[in-house]
This record gives sequence, C-alpha cells and structure tokens, in this order.
Amino acid sequence: MYPAQKLRGFHEASYLANYFDTIEINVSFYRPILANTAAGWLKRVQHNENFRFTAKLWRGFTHDRNATAADEKEFKEGLAPLLEAGRLGAVLLQFPWSFRNTQENREYIARLRAQFAEYPLVLEVRHASWSEPGALDMLEQLELGLCNIDQPLFKRSIKPSAVATSSIGYVRLHGRNYQSWFTENRHVGERYDYLYSVTELDPWLDRVRAVEHATTDTYVVTNNHFLGKAVVNALEISSILRGEPVPVPPPLIAHYPELQDFAANEREPGQLLLLPD
Repeated sequence: MYPAQKLRGFHEASYLANYFDTIEINVSFYRPILANTAAGWLKRVQHNENFRFTAKLWRGFTHDRNATAADEKEFKEGLAPLLEAGRLGAVLLQFPWSFRNTQENREYIARLRAQFAEYPLVLEVRHASWSEPGALDMLEQLELGLCNIDQPLFKRSIKPSAVATSSIGYVRLHGRNYQSWFTENRHVGERYDYLYSVTELDPWLDRVRAVEHATTDTYVVTNNHFLGKAVVNALEISSILRGEPVPVPPPLIAHYPELQDFAANEREPGQLLLLPD
C-alpha cells in the first residue's frame, strides 16, 4: 500500500495520517515503547490535527500477568509524550479467549483500572461469559469502555455487539479466518488473512453508528492486516459512513481495483476516527 519509490524522509505514520485519523500501536503489547519513539511519532502526524493514537497495554499485564511496578513505570513513561500532547485516544486491555468472567478476573480488571487511572481504557474480551448480566454494569461503574469485536464465532465466543460503557467507543474487526484462528500461524499474519465484503461490513456499519451516537470518540480498528486488507476495509468503511468518496493510496488501488468505487482525489475532514492495523 506504500509508494514503491519512497522519498527521503518517508515514514509510515506520516503517510497513514494522510488517510486516517488514528493508528493503534501494536508494538506496545510486546514491549513498552520508548518516550523518544512516541515523541517522534507525534512529529510525524502533526499535519493532521484530528489524529489520535491508541495503544495496547503490554502483555505482561493482560496475558502473562507477571508485570511489576517497574514495568508499569516503564510503560507509562513511554506513553507520556502522547498523553501530554492530548494525542492518546485510548489504551486497549486486550485479553485472550481463555480470560473468563470470574470474580477473580473482575477484581483484576478493577485493579488495572486503578493502576492506569490516567488513561481512557477499553477492555477487549473474547469469551461469551462476558455477555452475562452484570458485566456491562461493572464496566460502566469503572468507566471502562468495551471493545466490540468481530471474530470467528465458535461455541463460547463473544458475539458481535454495539455497546458503549464509557465515553470511548471502540470496534475491532479481526476477520473471520476460522481455519487459523486457534492454530499456530504458518507465517506471520495468516490468522488475520481475511478480506471483508461490503455485504459483510454492512451490519457493522450500523453498529458503529450506534456506538458513535453514545460516545464522545469512536475508534474503528480493522485488524485483518494481511497484505493491506485492513486498510482496504477501513477505507470502505470510512467512505460509506461519510457518504462520500475518500482518498485512497494509489498503490492499493492497483492491487484492489474495487477500491476505485470509494476513491476521491482530495481528503475531506470527518468526525469518525478510523484505523488500519
């Protein structure tokens, strides 16, 4: 999706900020970022005044559950430039499918809410037990947003929703690659190798509108990132919700000619925050 001939000074964040109003920082899930790295990203996106970053919480807090006070300090120091600049839209607490709705886990979430009180937090859970009565009430009391997700639906997978439990709305579309969802990837990105059709996106457009209506800011993350498919679907979503064509990277049209139906020559300002992953 990037130009074949990258000019001197080219940077992916700067390029994407010409087409989108947010990027979800994925690397922060694997390791805390450095403050000077975050400061550099700020400079790259300053030409888009609507731009906000969101970031995943480090996996030591969500998956491994072995994070220390020093880890917390390091994570916060890395995000400080984004927070201080008013460019941090949300921090995503992404938990695995195995994270069930139990008393112990609810208490753990409450502790994380207290630990990271300075951030707008959003919780992503994938197990159907979180659809049980009381879970949403807990999130509202904690002022913790719920991430509405699309994923391959198995027996105990949480189903699609359009829920807002805080002032931050969040939607993540993971694709529907059933074959690779619970298997080790044979190559990077295989799990997220999925291109939504416009027909498949249609019910999610209604959900996004419902979430946006109930929140201050809504972030839509397309996480089906194999071969630029996330960007394709994000551009389609953006165009349909805005009711007009949107700017599209020319190299992407060459690979996905169907994007021509959604492409415009000039960028128009919008209110909805959209994201390629």
